[in-house]
Amino acid sequence: MAKHNYSFYPGCSSQKGASSSNQLRSTQTICEELDIQLNEIPDWNCCSASIGYAGGGQLPRLALSARNIALSEQAHPDQDIVATCAACWLATREANDRLNENSTLMAETNKALKEGSLTFKGNKKIRHMVEVLIEDIGYEGIKKPIKKPLEGIKIAGYVGCQTNRPFGINGESFENPVYLDKLIATLGAEPVEDYDKKVSCCGGALMFSEPEKSQALVKDIIESAYDGGAEMIVTPCPVCQMNVEVYQEQINKKYGTKFNIPSVYYSTLMSVAYGRSAKDAALDGQVIRAIKLEEIAAK
Repeated sequence: MAKHNYSFYPGCSSQKGASSSNQLRSTQTICEELDIQLNEIPDWNCCSASIGYAGGGQLPRLALSARNIALSEQAHPDQDIVATCAACWLATREANDRLNENSTLMAETNKALKEGSLTFKGNKKIRHMVEVLIEDIGYEGIKKPIKKPLEGIKIAGYVGCQTNRPFGINGESFENPVYLDKLIATLGAEPVEDYDKKVSCCGGALMFSEPEKSQALVKDIIESAYDGGAEMIVTPCPVCQMNVEVYQEQINKKYGTKFNIPSVYYSTLMSVAYGRSAKDAALDGQVIRAIKLEEIAAK
């Protein structure tokens, strides 16, 4: 049995062929190195993070996340729920907190869940994978498996907004969270100091409905990283990773910029530093190749 066990909520975007399946693969790799077991919640469903606000109403949106929590309480009663997706973590934690704070809303939600023979108890702790790494493993624990330090790479730690507000990571500043900077340094790379866009919003799903507005936000995020000398951007959020990476060509055409900077997950950095292969680190999932990480992985 692994030293650390958690009830795992993968979320829709991590499924095979989905936009952040590379995050799941690299996360599984670092879990092997850190003796972490992620036990998937059986029959989980979408957390409604995006579509839930489109007019379905409060109760259906909260009930979707409550169902996942109830399934976890049933299958893994003694384990915290962990999510790798920032939106999934945020939606699940919000549902848990709001239902625990509102007995009427909890009763209505349980009435809905009763149709599926489930009951939400609300006795679970909802955590982001970053919280697990920082609080349960610690920076010294993260450092132990390193075989190939990421020396010679300057990286901008782009936290984004969903892992920062409204809940944030315990002990971190809302204005200037430094956990990614500390992680980058722990892995042997150089963090960009004074990265003034590290908690800025990338526009999220606005990229689909109003791309010009979202691309303007992403342009500023990338530009700030370049101004700090970054050769790479790292993030904990699937939407941030996708928006910052895949729209650079369109942004270049619109603004006359020449961006070509890889955007990767923290788990990708860790996998490479732990001496794992490019495949294990899911570097083949990059749209913009992280060549420096490929070179270190190939050593």
